[in-house]
Amino acid sequence: MATRLFVGGLSWDTSDETLRAHFEQVGTVQSAEVAKDRYTGRSKGFGFVEMGSDEEAKQAIQELSGKELDGRQVTVDAARPPREHGAGGRRSY
Repeated sequence: MATRLFVGGLSWDTSDETLRAHFEQVGTVQSAEVAKDRYTGRSKGFGFVEMGSDEEAKQAIQELSGKELDGRQVTVDAARPPREHGAGGRRSY
């Protein structure tokens, strides 16, 4: 189990600070970041949270997935490692 979590279904109004506070309900948060469009600065609707331990990450998945944050029901799951760049140098999501 990784301590880095993927959080999907975020409101465009959710900030890094709001995301951090939501996850601090279940444990120590090392980092919390909402993914933003590089050109507009607008949220992409997902983010990543790194918890202090594997146990806290498991607890966050169990307790916070399906719960409401800023008016939206969010999903929480273990983050997958980023894919390697292909021949064209573009990242595949």
